[in-house]
Amino acid sequence: MGGEAITEAAGASSGRSLLAWAPAWVKRRRRLTARDPADASRARTRRMFAASRLIVVLAVLAMAATVLSAGIGYGLARQSDERLWAEQRASLRNAVTEFRALFGQANEIDPRFVRMVEQTAGLKDLKFETDPAITDREMQPVMDAHGRIAGFFTWQKTNPMVGVVSRLIPLITGIALLLMGFAGFSLWQLRRARHVLAASEELAARAADMDKLTGLPNHAKMLELLDLNLAERAGDEVTTFALIELDGMADVNAHLGVLGSDELIVAVAARLKEALPADALCGRIGSDEFALTLTGPADVDAEAVIRAALESIARPHWIDTVVRVSAHAGFAQTPRHASTRGELTRRAELALRAAAKKGAGAVVAFTPEIDTVSADQKFIQRELPRALTANELELHYQPIVAANGGRIVGVEALLRWTHATRGPIGPAVFIPVAEQMGLMDTLGAFVLRRALSEAHRWPDLYVAVNLSPLQVRDASIVDLVRSALAESRVAPSRLMLEITEGVLIDNPDEMVKRIEDLHALGVRIALDDFGSGYSNLGYLQRFPLDKLKIDRSFVVALGNSANGGVIIQAIVALGRALGLSVLVEGVETEQQRVLLRLAGCDEMQGFLFARPAPAKAIDRLLAQTHSGSPKALTA
Repeated sequence: MGGEAITEAAGASSGRSLLAWAPAWVKRRRRLTARDPADASRARTRRMFAASRLIVVLAVLAMAATVLSAGIGYGLARQSDERLWAEQRASLRNAVTEFRALFGQANEIDPRFVRMVEQTAGLKDLKFETDPAITDREMQPVMDAHGRIAGFFTWQKTNPMVGVVSRLIPLITGIALLLMGFAGFSLWQLRRARHVLAASEELAARAADMDKLTGLPNHAKMLELLDLNLAERAGDEVTTFALIELDGMADVNAHLGVLGSDELIVAVAARLKEALPADALCGRIGSDEFALTLTGPADVDAEAVIRAALESIARPHWIDTVVRVSAHAGFAQTPRHASTRGELTRRAELALRAAAKKGAGAVVAFTPEIDTVSADQKFIQRELPRALTANELELHYQPIVAANGGRIVGVEALLRWTHATRGPIGPAVFIPVAEQMGLMDTLGAFVLRRALSEAHRWPDLYVAVNLSPLQVRDASIVDLVRSALAESRVAPSRLMLEITEGVLIDNPDEMVKRIEDLHALGVRIALDDFGSGYSNLGYLQRFPLDKLKIDRSFVVALGNSANGGVIIQAIVALGRALGLSVLVEGVETEQQRVLLRLAGCDEMQGFLFARPAPAKAIDRLLAQTHSGSPKALTA
């Protein structure tokens, strides 16, 4: 198997190297064939049709040129012969003039003189006759000295050029007939090519509307059919447009391979056609996405139809083995949800996204609330880059206190956004959008640099900064932290970087190296929200961590469950055994504070002590603490 793969790879590499030297039209033809065999066949048929048409034109032109050349050649030959005859007559007259005295002395001409004139004038079979017979020979009268006709020179008339052309006429005729036959054959070939091209164009038109794998209408055809349904819909009918997306196709591809996945898609398409009503239209519009259109009376339960289709898909498939695949769907209807095709498809897509969040087997109909969420996302996508440029984002800080005595030992930097017209927008709302837009690097760098620049206000406190998973996975985070520390001149020991559990298991070897590189800068690393995720105790030994932050969910359980305090005590004991300090977040009551202190926690954070607030409010809080009258912040 490996040898075959290597051979195929080598062949592909060789093909690419050879193709690099090929002319541009060869490359275009190669790409066309590789992209779509139907397009390549249609292109070949067009080339055949064009070549046949060119051949017919060339044959007719060649035949016309042959006939024209023959006519012109014959005319030129006639002119050449007539010119030759005129020259011969002139030579004969000159010869007769020179020897005219001889005619006055005798009626006979010396044959030697005749031969001499024959050679001089270039005549054939020249004779002197006193009374020539009526023949087809040419004649020239000869006058004596008294002006009387003494006789006649006669000679054989010759047409040398015409004779040559006459001998060529059969050949020219044969060539003309051959060209005529070739032109006729080419015309027949041209008509045949026209029929083949028409059939090819018809086949291509059908292929352009059809998904090659399943035979269902493709994306463009489904939109065309939807337009047709909307145009033909009666006033009391409802048109439903639904999108169905398969779940877990990445796992299916990994398990079955490409061919097995294609076979599964074909099986799913067949199930859909069987499960849907006869008047429903179904198409494949993506690798793992289908669309259906149904127009009927308003009392038809479209959701039940879609749910039955999903249940049909969920039944086991046999692809060399039993394969189970599920799907989710979203739909919108006309005129209830939309009046145009664009609105209908967009809102069906929004419903599909909502169904994806609910999980496998979910069917979601469009609601205005879904569109509101989408509008909020679009608003954030539009405004967040502007807010970054306009410096509208700011940091709030939440104090971290020592469990023993309540002294403030640090602050956690939290990103906040107050929009000019919308007011405060929470991080839970705009951070996911920023991740989708690829702005987390920019936001993360802003938070780190701003937190370190404001850390100068509190020289006795450390500053905790959260790193997003995207930042931690990027090796450039080490250079960012190094440069931010150098710019702010804050001691590295005063910077606490918080990472989440999920980052550690993505690529453990790489993450160990990343944390070691950050540690080498002198900063400390905290594991945030411990216990809320994977809680794999193995990586606590493997990764060079400094602190555990116990998730607030365990704090809520204090007083409500007997196990809550036990679990926190176990985490604290584990942290101490590994040399890690333990911080508990989400402390809101005095009872929780007391229990956590008894459990042995090192640091606490929560609304009981202070809410997140701007840097100036933290300044006031520290001043009040130093004066001996601490007050909780409510801002």
